[in-house]
Amino acid sequence: MKKLVLAAILAMSAVAHAQVEVSDVWVRATVPQQRATGVFMNLTAKQDARLVAAESPAADVVEVHEMKMEGEVMKMRAIDALPLPAGQAVALKPGGYHVMLIDLKAQVKEGDVVPVTLVIENAAGQQERIELQAPARPLATPAGGGAMQHRHGQR
Repeated sequence: MKKLVLAAILAMSAVAHAQVEVSDVWVRATVPQQRATGVFMNLTAKQDARLVAAESPAADVVEVHEMKMEGEVMKMRAIDALPLPAGQAVALKPGGYHVMLIDLKAQVKEGDVVPVTLVIENAAGQQERIELQAPARPLATPAGGGAMQHRHGQR
């Protein structure tokens, strides 16, 4: 129970850092054999910056992804960096930009807390690491979008 309460408090509070404010962090729970899931949040940079990488001990591969419609098909692909314009909230959400955890080491169950590290780069090329704890929300949390074609490793 303490774990669930802590996760709820972490998810609701904003994490303030030198460059970027992070709020509403969460990860989608998985079924036992599922090998990938998404991490979602809101990012607001104080100065122009970029999300250039993400890491997590919960998965062998962690990538920043975008989803967009191409014709009638929703496609997902890894991106090199996500721009974070100064003062503008950037939503990482189902059906849009997100952090993808691939080759999960274990099932992510509702109520679990998954550690995630974001690597943010400012305009001068300096990097900052932001350590997060993403509580797992139910598998049925809406994904948004329609049919999806998932292609790992293609850019």
